[in-house]
Amino acid sequence: MNLKKSSAGFTLIELLIVIVILGLLASIVAPGMFSKVDSSKVRTAESQIKILKTSLDTYRLDLGNYPANLEELRSSEKKGWDGPYFSEAIPLDPWGNAYVYRMPGSNGAAYDLMSYGSDGKEGGEDLAQDIKGQ
Repeated sequence: MNLKKSSAGFTLIELLIVIVILGLLASIVAPGMFSKVDSSKVRTAESQIKILKTSLDTYRLDLGNYPANLEELRSSEKKGWDGPYFSEAIPLDPWGNAYVYRMPGSNGAAYDLMSYGSDGKEGGEDLAQDIKGQ
């Protein structure tokens, strides 16, 4: 009887080596991927602020002044209101917080519109920095 040994399959050591290599690759690639997620949230907030500003300006053209709050872009009983000026529900910022809208704004501006960033608090640095409409 000739018994042939089959060499199909992997040994435990080979599997462990593959797992270690995959872990090393993940530790190198993952930080770069997560930083892209964070920067895309900032760009999303900037884009949403621009869209909201356009809606606010259109509201002002029709009614002569800016709304007291962002919900007035969706519905209002004011004379001359020709909306909705924002077709969907007013969005939250990418971190799940409401956009900050103040009317009148600071430094003589008609209004302030911003996101407080990742920490949801005024001020901050890096990802926690306030994102204001340009």
